[in-house]
Amino acid sequence: MATADKSDNVRAVGRALEILLAFDPQNAELSAGELLKRVDLSRPTLYRLLYTLQEHGFVDSIGDPQRFRLGPSVAKLAHVWTSSLDLAMMAQPVLRRIWEQTGETVAMFVPQGHLRLCIAELPSPQPLSFKRGVGYTELITRGASGRAILAYMDSIPQEAANEALQSGLDPMALEAKLAETRKYGYASSHNELISGATAIAVPFFDRTGAVAGSIGVFGPEVRLGRRTLKHLVQLLAGESTKLSALLGYTEASHAAS
Repeated sequence: MATADKSDNVRAVGRALEILLAFDPQNAELSAGELLKRVDLSRPTLYRLLYTLQEHGFVDSIGDPQRFRLGPSVAKLAHVWTSSLDLAMMAQPVLRRIWEQTGETVAMFVPQGHLRLCIAELPSPQPLSFKRGVGYTELITRGASGRAILAYMDSIPQEAANEALQSGLDPMALEAKLAETRKYGYASSHNELISGATAIAVPFFDRTGAVAGSIGVFGPEVRLGRRTLKHLVQLLAGESTKLSALLGYTEASHAAS
């Protein structure tokens, strides 16, 4: 794609977002004329973007004279965002207990298609530490936090499998790691994504028995030796059980899944 085309596409996305942000609780429905007062667009460009947004469910057209309002796709995104936010808030006591007992970075990840997304993190207060931050994403096939989720999914997302192959990851080696995770109940990584870093993660489950995400501890390998990792496994397993229970998980739901 030519540079000019890329710039035009980026500019179009920005303008479309400006249209969506023009709506608020006091102005839930707006005419084209009212929108033109809120966004710096020509009328033809406004209608072209409104048509595209409507095609994808982000805007609805109603009434005569015609007015516009936010569509169901916005509600879908809002639901995903609030669900993640609620989960992160619910998990705070669990994450804090782990953080207080370890002094290392503690984070929670949830699956997003072929990726894993960090929705909560408590950074280590120690000078030598590792952290990524809320909003960080990585392939679900990579790292302890990803494999702790992937090991309990019904199948590997196709896009993740394709990207794993392109990056040279041996599918048989990956399946062996996932089988080991299921056998022992946790995943670990050493120098995998960050040189000198060690991570250990466990899954947690929702009320249907499906894997909902993972919680993990991350730190320098000089502090996370074999004896320490054994303690971390026990700590994480206990806290993930509590978190799963908060989400309505029971042995019965596990058996049903």
